[in-house]
Amino acid sequence: MHRYLRAVGFSGIRKREEYEELVHFTSECFQTEETAVTAEGMDFSERRKAFADQMGLMVRGAYNEKDEYQIEYCVPYFTGKTERFYEDMVIERHAEKESYAGVCDDMNLGVSLIFYVQNVTEYLNRRRYGMMEHATASLVLSGLSVEGKILMPVYQRMPVVSEIKASQERSQMLQAARDGDEDAIENLTLEDMDTYSMISRRIMEEDVFSIVTTHFMPYGVECDHYNVMGDILNVELRENNKTKEKIYVMTIETNGIIMDVCINEQDLVGEPAPGRRFRGIIWLQGLVHFEEKW
Repeated sequence: MHRYLRAVGFSGIRKREEYEELVHFTSECFQTEETAVTAEGMDFSERRKAFADQMGLMVRGAYNEKDEYQIEYCVPYFTGKTERFYEDMVIERHAEKESYAGVCDDMNLGVSLIFYVQNVTEYLNRRRYGMMEHATASLVLSGLSVEGKILMPVYQRMPVVSEIKASQERSQMLQAARDGDEDAIENLTLEDMDTYSMISRRIMEEDVFSIVTTHFMPYGVECDHYNVMGDILNVELRENNKTKEKIYVMTIETNGIIMDVCINEQDLVGEPAPGRRFRGIIWLQGLVHFEEKW
């Protein structure tokens, strides 16, 4: 059973029989279906059923020679609303099954962002008409969480012009460092050392979450899982129409990235509200709107 089923309102699924019944129900009562031909020549299919606005279950499988649908696996999905443009996005297949991971560089993070691709069939169909190992695309990020906490905000004055300029210069420096500029690499190293020294001094008298207001860090051994903390911009409470479980959908800003996160009401400690902060572990998904480079 998928661990993140509870994030979209299926916390009561505990037995294998219940899970298989839910997967079969999703496959038979799907609302949308998209198909594509894989590199091996199989008729691959994605069947989706929404159990709340923008979230539900997705069954992936293939049609055999007798045109019978054979289920391979089922994953929960949640689609966000905020798009962000990326260049040179790379999409690669997982070794185990017909699922894909996307990789793109984000200057706000300074590292590569890895996410689970939601619209695999669209990618497969576009790849048939041209190589798409690298693509320019707008990306809608979303996170599914099964453990999270609400933290109170930290007072922050409005950024002045000099701070905004410094942030822009750091982004330019990160890009230069990626291109091999030795001076940029040295300057970034010195800046990180100064930051470490500042935190070491303040941590003696302050709580760590009053110093670090947001973060976005890889979590565990799975490359698309992250430990995030961000400011809550908006909160919605939705209901799974099958189980009647309540799900919080929060729009958060973390390290300059705006994204939507969903979490079961039972798994969230605290009351979310705009202005407060969310901290938790997320499984990062992405809906890719492709613009091919020919």
